[in-house]
Formats: sequence, C-alpha cells, structure tokens
Amino acid sequence: MNKKTSPRSHLSFILLLMLFAFPSLASCSGAKYKLQKEELVLTRQDGSSVTLVAELAVRQEERNWGYMKRKHIPDGTGMLFAFTSDQKLRFWMKDTPHPLSIAYIDSRGVIQELHDMKPFDTSDIPSSVYVRYALEVPQGWFEKVKVTPGCTVTQKNAVPLKEISRY
Repeated sequence: MNKKTSPRSHLSFILLLMLFAFPSLASCSGAKYKLQKEELVLTRQDGSSVTLVAELAVRQEERNWGYMKRKHIPDGTGMLFAFTSDQKLRFWMKDTPHPLSIAYIDSRGVIQELHDMKPFDTSDIPSSVYVRYALEVPQGWFEKVKVTPGCTVTQKNAVPLKEISRY
C-alpha cells in the first residue's frame, strides 16, 4: 500500500468495484435475450400428454443465440425455435455447455425426428425433412417423458404452433 493512499480509499474502491461487477455476475445465466415463454402441450400417440414451458426464439438474432452459454436448463423447460416457412433446418451446439435433445417439428405440429446433441459440438444436426420448428430440451427429457416422433405439439388450450410465428 502506498503511503499516500489510505486503507479507507482502498475499501471504497473495492466496494465500488463490487457494486458495478455484481449485476453483471448475477446475470451470468447465459440468457442474452428476454424471451417470451409459452406453455406447450406434447401429446403422445396414445392421447396422453405432458406440458413444457418453452422460451420462444422467433427473431433471427434470438434463434442464432439460442441456449449458448447456458449452463443449466431445468427439466420441464425448453426453447422453441419458430420459422416462417418450412425448410430443412440445421442446428449445432457452438458455445452451448448443456447437453440437449432436439425435436424437429413440421408445420402441423407433428414431431418428425429427435436427436441428441453434445455440448460445444460444432457439427451440424440436420433435419432430414422440411420442418417449421425445432424444440430443444435437456438431453434425455423426451425419452424420460416418452415423447417420440409422431407426437404433436400445441400451445396450451390446443392453439396451433403457427400462432407463435406472429409474436
């Protein structure tokens, strides 16, 4: 410590540093955008269903960011990526530390295929058919709740997914 600097000024500096640093540390969840959430209903082929709270990634910049930098994604939550037209989609796990499973969903809300994705993997996970949506959840969640290709996805109260593209 320099003779001209008092211990009190060091303490003031540290307190100021903490004041400005703490808010940025508190937001280290990795979520870059404040996304709207929607309760989704996944209906199995036997008619039973399970619900999921999904963040909606509708705008291009939201879809590009996705779950990047998120270290924890609770079971029962996910992120729905909504596109305005049917297309073959490709997803990867760049800068995404949490293992995920992805469902590719057509414009009718029917799950066409499921894939598991590894953290930080930059190889593409393509859909083999034209789809409108992709739903990412913690890896293994689809299997745990017995959701398979052929199951349907709607918003709560049976509202079709196509309404999401309007957000």
